[in-house]
Amino acid sequence: MDNRPIGFFDSGLGGLTCIPYMLSQFPNERIVYFGDTARTPYGSKAPQTIRRFAFEIADFLIETQDVKMIVIACNTVSAIATEELRQKYPNVPIIGIISPAAHTAANTCTVNNRIGVIGTKATIESEAYLKKILGFAPDLNVFGQACPALVPLIEEGIIRNPIMDMTIKHYLDKFIDEKKIDTLILGCTHYPLIKDSIDRLYPGLHIIDPSKEILQYVSDTLDSCDIHAAESTPSHVFYASDLSENFVNMIDLIFSGSESPATFIDFDLDSYLEKKEVKNGF
Repeated sequence: MDNRPIGFFDSGLGGLTCIPYMLSQFPNERIVYFGDTARTPYGSKAPQTIRRFAFEIADFLIETQDVKMIVIACNTVSAIATEELRQKYPNVPIIGIISPAAHTAANTCTVNNRIGVIGTKATIESEAYLKKILGFAPDLNVFGQACPALVPLIEEGIIRNPIMDMTIKHYLDKFIDEKKIDTLILGCTHYPLIKDSIDRLYPGLHIIDPSKEILQYVSDTLDSCDIHAAESTPSHVFYASDLSENFVNMIDLIFSGSESPATFIDFDLDSYLEKKEVKNGF
C-alpha cells in the first residue's frame, strides 16, 4: 500500500479531462494536478522549451509533493519528453498519454479503417501517434492534422459556441473528406471538452479519447509496482501557474456531487524556480 498521491500535469486545464475517469475507477487515490496555465499553449513552442517546462513541473511534483507516479496528461509533452523524463527520474513510474490511445487504435481498427489524429502542431510534427500505432499494427492507415487554434479557445472557455464550430470545421472538413477518416483520435487532452461538438458536426465518426484510455496503464502500474492506496476518503490538490476562473469552474464541475474535497492553489512557478536556483547555488 502507498498513500502518496499520483501526480498529473498538463500545459493547462485540458488534463483535467482525465480526472473524472480516475476518480471513478480509483476512488482511494489522491491526486495532485499541475496545470501550467501561465505558459499555455505548449503546442506551438520549440521542443527544447517543452522539455524544460516538463522537467520543471516534474521536479516540483517529485520534490515537493512526493508523488508515487506521474501521469503526463498532455499529448505535446508525451510526444516530446516522455523518455527524457523517465531517464531523469528512473525511480518514479512515468506514464505518457500517447501509447494507451495508440494501443487502443491498433487493437480496434483494421486496414479498412482510416485513422485521423488531431493535436497541437508539436504533437503532429513529432509523428508520435503515427509511430506508436504503426509499431503496434504496421498495416494501418494513419493521418495527422494540427489544430493550433483549438487549445487557446478552449482555455478561454469558448467551447459550445459558433466560433468553436467554425474553427473545428476549418481544420476538419477537408481533412476528414480527403482522407476518408472514420476513426478520430483526440490527440490533445483539451479536445474531449469539444467532443460533443465534433460528434454533432461529424456523426458516425468513431472517436478515441486518450484521457480515458490512459486508465488501463495507470491500473497496470499500480498493480505491478504494488502502490495502490489504502481505503480512504482522499483529498486532492490542483495547482495552476495562473489560477483562472475557467480552471476553477472546470474543477468544480468535475467534483460536483463528489465527497472528496479539492483544494485550488495559485502557484508562482517562477518564484519557486528562482528559490530553487538560489538554494542550489546557481
